[in-house]
Amino acid sequence: MRFRECFEYLAGRHSDELVILSAGSCSEMWWDVTHQTEGAFYLEASMSLASLFGAGIAYGVPQASVWAFSGDGAFCMNPGMLMVEHELSLPNLKHFLVSNRCYGSTYEVPLPNAAANDYAAMARAMGVERVYHFDSLAALEEGFEPAVRTPGHSFVVLEVEKVGRKLKEPPVEGPEMKYLFGRYVERTLGVRVFDESL
Repeated sequence: MRFRECFEYLAGRHSDELVILSAGSCSEMWWDVTHQTEGAFYLEASMSLASLFGAGIAYGVPQASVWAFSGDGAFCMNPGMLMVEHELSLPNLKHFLVSNRCYGSTYEVPLPNAAANDYAAMARAMGVERVYHFDSLAALEEGFEPAVRTPGHSFVVLEVEKVGRKLKEPPVEGPEMKYLFGRYVERTLGVRVFDESL
């Protein structure tokens, strides 16, 4: 499916979920579609840790719903993330793997073994029970409710086309993003993120 159409659909179904995005195409496309500055954390230089960052938030703030997006380039650096996710089995975490078969943050350099990589099978092999694979917008629309709205941890593979060009990075620097996101969590979920002295 087309990358932008996929994210436009997801953004249209997004409500109050906290969104964690890995570096490269995921962050850039979400920003391009939503221009969201609060409630979204663009984890630049994340090196495969977006879903684990999201898992930490989902664990620490169980009343929050968390969407974590990883590119397949990031996922291939640390597929062991699925062992942690399965062990925690957080009901409020949805992990979207955006599979465009390339490294989006390095101008779409092809992934090794790209055509053969079966991310859904890898998740099942690690014991993840709720695994979904969507390769068309129609399939995503049809399967969205059970994959995303049903309580329970889900691993959702989104097969998308390459963007074909470099998108603009979110224009929010790390320290600013930390405070925008943290203050949003404090305000909307009633939890303390920062020490009062800050």
